Amino acid sequence: MKIEGVIVPLITPFLNDEVDFESYKNLVDYYINKGVSGILPLGTTGESPTLNEKEYEEIVAKTMEYNNNRVPVYVGLGGNNTKAVINKLKVVEKYKVDGILSVSPYYNRPDQRGIYAHFSNIAQATDLDIILYNIPYRTGRNIENETIYKLAEIKNIVGIKDACGNINQTLSLLLNPPKDFSILTGEDGFYYTTLLHGGHGGIMASANLQTETFIDIYNKIKQNNHKAAFEQWSKVAGLIPLLFEEPNPTPIKYCLNKMGLISSAEVRLPLVEVSNELASKLDKRLISL
Repeated sequence: MKIEGVIVPLITPFLNDEVDFESYKNLVDYYINKGVSGILPLGTTGESPTLNEKEYEEIVAKTMEYNNNRVPVYVGLGGNNTKAVINKLKVVEKYKVDGILSVSPYYNRPDQRGIYAHFSNIAQATDLDIILYNIPYRTGRNIENETIYKLAEIKNIVGIKDACGNINQTLSLLLNPPKDFSILTGEDGFYYTTLLHGGHGGIMASANLQTETFIDIYNKIKQNNHKAAFEQWSKVAGLIPLLFEEPNPTPIKYCLNKMGLISSAEVRLPLVEVSNELASKLDKRLISL
């Protein structure tokens, strides 16, 4: 089965520099009740680089406990050390997650051969479904479409979170999709366009807010009601730039705290909390939600 719909990359709530699991459970229940197609802990939105190994595993365990088999769970698990990623698979495999989201190797900037070898080795080491994550502005290296086609031939590489930032590359992939392969946008502003061109959904930080609207857009396009979908899209499109005006997930945490869903907007260094200027803009936007 293809992975479809709206998958929310969860934030990791902190309170006094500890993971706030009470708030985390609130979020898991909140998004599942909204009707999401899946949840994704420990991605960039979850501040995974600042979590230690004990916290990482505890979040996986608590996610599966709180979810209680209600929706699929995909865990962020990537890196630029292929052996280390493979070793970490043992942690998530213990908890019977549905799959992993794995970012292309960053900083050491492998060529396309190295990217292919990285992901093919990970795929050989696990039976879990793997969603590729292409986000060149963070990793320094694009996964080119030809490499995506080759990787899609591997049985358990089942989809991609596409945040390549190049609409021409995105449209080329959407118009010539690999067989039985999910193309999910990770470029939140491309969500409507991606769906119109046959995309299967999105893994979008913005969907932490107005979640039901993002889901409604997906449903309306699937029903070929594009005009109604566009009316809904116009309600959320203006929110997206605000949520990325300062580093993700800082603005989202500010909003979730204001909404009473988490106890604190705390982030971990090197991130810092939102500026007063952005807080004022977000407050105005929240009033209209």
